[in-house]
Amino acid sequence: MPMIETRDGTRLSVKSWGEGPPVILIHGWPLSGDSWDPVSHALAEAGFRAIAYDRRGFGRSDQPSGGYDYDTFADDLADVMQALGATQDAALVGFSMGGGEVARYLSRHGGQGVSRAVLVSSVVPLMARTDDNPEGVPQETFDAMTEGMVQDRAKFMTGFFKDFFGVGLLSHPVSDEMLQLSWATAMMAGLRPTLLAARAFASTDFRPDLAAFRLPTLVIHGTADKTVPIEATARAVVRAVPHATLLEYDGAPHGLFATHTERLKTDLLDFLSGRAPEDRQDVLDAMTASALVTPPV
Repeated sequence: MPMIETRDGTRLSVKSWGEGPPVILIHGWPLSGDSWDPVSHALAEAGFRAIAYDRRGFGRSDQPSGGYDYDTFADDLADVMQALGATQDAALVGFSMGGGEVARYLSRHGGQGVSRAVLVSSVVPLMARTDDNPEGVPQETFDAMTEGMVQDRAKFMTGFFKDFFGVGLLSHPVSDEMLQLSWATAMMAGLRPTLLAARAFASTDFRPDLAAFRLPTLVIHGTADKTVPIEATARAVVRAVPHATLLEYDGAPHGLFATHTERLKTDLLDFLSGRAPEDRQDVLDAMTASALVTPPV
């Protein structure tokens, strides 16, 4: 696994699959670039160059004491792009926390070399509940997360991933093995990076960065996302970025890369290939309604 060195000397683990227009995939908290593997493989098979890297502090990357803020994360992304020569006609795809890197790169680096942007289950524009963001997550929730991780991170992550993937008494959209893999990946990260990165995505206000979304933008989010509420994030993005396309996955949880893999791959390939992504849920709803009113033959 190749390593690239960022401007502050931190080494990041990077992998690149396929040949063609570059697509940089940015993972969510507290996982690694490996979470994108099924999508990366599909992109490589479709004629794209899929690039995924482990954020500083996570996966196989270095765990420095600092740099867990979005200005640094955006600079790390710029360094990855430069090191891999992915500086022209690139697409940025950010999942969850990774959406913040997309937004901050577009504003801080002027969107240099980027032609398309995708936000999947993203924390943009603001996770925290404030007077002017009443649909956000209350601070008490973030405080409880911090306390749980400090006391027993291994136990906390076990419960966290059940909500992440929408696992309940009657719902089990991913295998036990996927839960175990996600837990093991999360435990590769250091405690300090895990805590500081969580503080960053919980508190960073990306609303000023939205003006930088002057390029084709796709927003994908599950309506049953308990980790990142859709109203304060995806729907707020499309209200502020009128040209953005929003695809809502009805009833879907946060971890779409595992629960809705095939649909996500198809929607991404449509968008990256210049085809308008279809709101397939609308199509399915229309088909269902038609079936209900059409008498059987």
